[in-house]
Amino acid sequence: MAKELTTESYIEHHLTNLTCGKTSAGWTCDPYKVEQMGFWAFHVDSLFWSIFLGGLFILFFKIAMPKKIDAASAPTGAQNFIEMSIEFVEDNVQSLFGSVKNTLIAPLALTVFVWILLMNLMDLVPVDFLPVLAGHIAYAVAGEGVEWIKNPESFYFKVVPTTDPNITLGMAFAVFVLTIYYSITVKGLRAFIAELTLHPFGKWLIPVNFVLEMVNFIAKPISLGLRLFGNLYAGEMIFILIALMLFFSSIPIGILGFGLHLVWALFHILIVALQAFIFMALTIAYLAMAHETEEH
Repeated sequence: MAKELTTESYIEHHLTNLTCGKTSAGWTCDPYKVEQMGFWAFHVDSLFWSIFLGGLFILFFKIAMPKKIDAASAPTGAQNFIEMSIEFVEDNVQSLFGSVKNTLIAPLALTVFVWILLMNLMDLVPVDFLPVLAGHIAYAVAGEGVEWIKNPESFYFKVVPTTDPNITLGMAFAVFVLTIYYSITVKGLRAFIAELTLHPFGKWLIPVNFVLEMVNFIAKPISLGLRLFGNLYAGEMIFILIALMLFFSSIPIGILGFGLHLVWALFHILIVALQAFIFMALTIAYLAMAHETEEH
């Protein structure tokens, strides 16, 4: 049965993913049976919004950019935005890579920046709007007889993928794999192993070198993913606390909450853009380090 909505349950509700998995009774998305799902449990909401926004990004860029650019015709606003985004990313790639040529880095950096920016921007949508809408849709489609959809107003449906560490660490792990790949293909396997075993204390302390370098090496993707997750999770938490002022307090406190919501939303626009840029810049930096062949 659905719990009575209190301030505690409201916060818990908005910080809980719609998780589907297999239990002893079969597949279910019941939020009260997450512990029975084991390792193979999927955050359906995070996966849905990640894929949807990624597809939206590809579709927008494909439609906005004409196949043939006519020099005589004025570019559209969307085309100008895309060209500015591409130039911005290329400048950042050029500043870190210099003369090194790799045709994958710029498209990868552009994808990372725009995709994360779109996912971050979902944090500006009112916290109750999309979950309640999704709850009513789920209830209309399959609510009859399904215990955990009987209250559409408290449907579990997080809409900000970057507040899910599975998404942010997954993206960071992909960057980590690319870093290893280019470190080996550009420098060679022997040089890559030497980096992990001969620095900083030379060949006489190889075990110590290996431990220190591996800690530093593994910390990069973990910090990359957790930094994005932590900042967006904190931002979402503040929105939820402000929403509590609107719905669970007196009228004066509600008016104050509305004003705080506008102020935080304006400030948060800077955060969502900055976090997307930081993830992109660090991705470029890590891949640039993987292409370095000089000894330090």
